[in-house]
Amino acid sequence: MLSTARVLRLSCLSLLAVLTAAPAATAAEGWSLAPAGGGRPACYAEGEPGATLQDTVSVTNPTTRPVTVRLRGTGVPITLAATAVHVPARTRADIPFTVAVPATAAPGDRAGTIAARAPDGREATVRLRLRVKGPELTALTVEHLAVHGDRISYDLVNRGTTPLTPSLAVHATGVLGTRLDRAPRTLPVRLPPGRRLKLTEPWHHPALDAVRLRLTVTAPGGAQDTAQVSTRFAPRPAAAATAGALTAGVALFLVRHRRRRRDDDGRAAEPPRTEAELTGAVM
Repeated sequence: MLSTARVLRLSCLSLLAVLTAAPAATAAEGWSLAPAGGGRPACYAEGEPGATLQDTVSVTNPTTRPVTVRLRGTGVPITLAATAVHVPARTRADIPFTVAVPATAAPGDRAGTIAARAPDGREATVRLRLRVKGPELTALTVEHLAVHGDRISYDLVNRGTTPLTPSLAVHATGVLGTRLDRAPRTLPVRLPPGRRLKLTEPWHHPALDAVRLRLTVTAPGGAQDTAQVSTRFAPRPAAAATAGALTAGVALFLVRHRRRRRDDDGRAAEPPRTEAELTGAVM
């Protein structure tokens, strides 16, 4: 029988064999791309507008054959130290890169990627998170408000530095009072900084009225703006002509009806006429 010490020694040797065999399984999976330094799930950069930020990615080739990969950056302005890298077997290559933050960039988060592709079509990517520092400003304007047929058109412009999800309220008053009153509701849009968005709002306006229309837009952070427009509504020419012809026809009918009644009444009031018969007698 084996002693306890010998059993423990054999168990440790078996565990060591399993652990040393693990890299071989990883090597069978081929080359990989990751942020340099290990342990990071993604590259992270933070700076103010106009800054140039640096970081590094690594291409690791644990296989027994060399590999050549081509690299590219997307999403944010990325400049790689090399766009094609030859990595020998069981070797790692570190590729520095820079991120240029645009001088006009608004504060907030951006997302990008660095991708590596081998000749056989295999591709690996690393995520890049960029945070642009600076004061956050929320500002919103409503422009080009107009009424067209059965809809209201307007533009929303994000004048601030943060993305906005605006809410809209619509109110219209006419000669006889309120014509439209829609409570604030969140619009199904997300407006990035500096962007303009053309939107429409349905409305079945009155056929005849003088209306003052008001749009009020708000957004989290205190952004708010109001736009107003006055307009008049009247029947269409064809409808107006039809109504005029109908009115004239009714008036003509009434005049003729009254005249006929007057004539009939006049004949009824006239005394009956008597005429002598012609008999041929001479008096």
